[in-house]
Parts: sequence; structure tokens; C-alpha cells
Amino acid sequence: MSTNLAQQLREGTTKAHSMAENVSFVKSFLGGVVDKKSYRKLVANLFFVYNALEEEIEKNKNHSVIRFIYFPELNRKLSLSQDLQYYYGTNWEEKVSPSLATKIYIDRIRNISINQPELLIAHAYTRYMGDLSGGQILKKIAQTAMNLSGSDGVSFYNFQDIKDDKAFKAVYRQALDSAPIDSREISQIIAEANTAFNLNMKVFQELNSNFIKIMGMLLLSAVSSLRKKFT
Repeated sequence: MSTNLAQQLREGTTKAHSMAENVSFVKSFLGGVVDKKSYRKLVANLFFVYNALEEEIEKNKNHSVIRFIYFPELNRKLSLSQDLQYYYGTNWEEKVSPSLATKIYIDRIRNISINQPELLIAHAYTRYMGDLSGGQILKKIAQTAMNLSGSDGVSFYNFQDIKDDKAFKAVYRQALDSAPIDSREISQIIAEANTAFNLNMKVFQELNSNFIKIMGMLLLSAVSSLRKKFT
């Protein structure tokens, strides 16, 4: 019997989704204003998030609930490592570390994997369905804003093992609806999905702070140049 979990997740996270999209960093990104230093930091943070998520899903792949949403073709760790090599060089692993908000996010994923693994569904849904749904739009924005060519720096958005995004999302929604969970667990999963959106928002807010600092430095530099020019 279908639980209609996919629709319930979508409806139950509408407000949180909207709030995440209205963080200044995200709004700037969607508007085509992308700072390369902030963006590469985002890529690094996402690497650590997906590393944790994919490790925990792998550990629980035979779990009665998680096995329904076990789709290795969604994994993003490898593609993110390719992007990090592009932005930081071959020794990128020595140059990146998770931000404070990212560490909190990772700790949440690790904790629920141990104590209530079925809630990993919420984190998988929040990240992967967002990547598939808006990924190509974000990819084009990033390429244009940072003058990138081909897949350089945007491998994250390429799901090479998924040939038809629309068809795959239908399969994924069916898998969500088929997972053996009761109404109490559905409520907990929806609550956890809202937590996941909030954790993502915190990561974006950190980046927004960095972006403002960078823009402020550029503005001060421009003002200083103008002063020198007219004195």
C-alpha cells in the first residue's frame, strides 16, 4: 500500500524550501552573481556532507526502509572531488575542511544513522531531489557567472548514470511511497526533512557572510583607487 510519502514530503517542506531559497547567497546565485571563492567553499562543504550521507546510506543499505531508496547512481562524492580538484588543484584534500555549520550538518547525519536510520530518507530526499530538479539551471548559472567551459568546475550537476531525470524522479517517488513506514515515522521523516533544509540554510548563511566580506573588500578597494585617482 502506498504511503504517499513523496507528496507529503513535498508539501511538508514547502515553507522550509522557500526560506532556504531566500537566503541572500542563494538569491544572489540565482540572480547570476556568483563569487568563485564562495562557490568553491560551497563545493567543499557539499563534499563533506555527501561523503557523510553516502557512507551512512551505504552502511544501512540493507535496512528495511533505506533499501528502498538505495540508488548509488545518485552519489555525488566523486563528482564533487573532481570539482574540488579543478578549484583547488591536485592537493585539494590538504586545502579544504568543513565549516562549522557543515560539521553540525554532518554530525546530524551520523547521529541519526546510528539511532534512527530511516530518517536518512529525509536527508537523501532533500539533497538528491533538489540536485536533480534544479541542477541543470544552477549549472548554467555557474558556468555563465564564472566563465566556465564544459564540465570544468560543475561536475557536481552531471548525473552520468541517470539518462532520464524525469523518469528517474518518478522511480524515486515510487520508492519513497513503497517504503514500509507508518504514520508516526512519516511525521518524523517530514520533520527531519525540515531540519535538513534548515541545516542547508545555515551553510548558505555562512557563505553569505563570506560573500559580503569579499564584496566589502572589493568596494573599499574601488573607493581607495578612486581617491588616489582624484588626489
